[in-house]
Amino acid sequence: MFGLLFFILFTPGVSELICTSSDLEMSYTFCDSTAHSFMFNLTPCSTKNKPVWKANLTWIPRSDIHFLKIVFNVWYDGSKALLWKELLCSGADDEYSLCATLKGETLDSAFDIKGSRFEFPKGNYSIVVQGFSDDSENNMLICLNFTMIVK
Repeated sequence: MFGLLFFILFTPGVSELICTSSDLEMSYTFCDSTAHSFMFNLTPCSTKNKPVWKANLTWIPRSDIHFLKIVFNVWYDGSKALLWKELLCSGADDEYSLCATLKGETLDSAFDIKGSRFEFPKGNYSIVVQGFSDDSENNMLICLNFTMIVK
C-alpha cells in the first residue's frame, strides 16, 4: 500500500483558508517572502461550547530545530491583546518530538489547542506566530500571520 503525503508550497502573501463556519473564519499568510512546505488544519471550525481544537501541522523546516522559541502576538479589533513567549526546544531534555527535526525532514505533528481557556468575543483577531532558533529572537525560522474572525 502506498501512502500519499500532500505538501502545499505556498506563495508568500497569499492567504490560505484554514476553515470557515457560521461562527468562525480562519486563514493565514506567511510573514516573509519565501515559499514554505507547510500545511495546517484545525477542527472543529467553531468557537461554540469552548471547543478543544484538534490541530495538525506538517512542515519541512529550512534549518535544524535544536532550539525553538515561539512568540505569539495577538491583536483584537486593532488593539494589542496578548504577548506570549514559550521555549519549546532548548537542546537538552526536550519533551517535544519536533525538537529533533533536521533541515529537510518532514515534521508531522498533531496537538490540541484548548479553546476552553478563552472566551472569544465577536470581532477580528490578528495572531502573529514567530518561531526563532535563538533566545535573542534574531534568527527567525518561520512566521505566520493568522486572521481569525469570530462572527
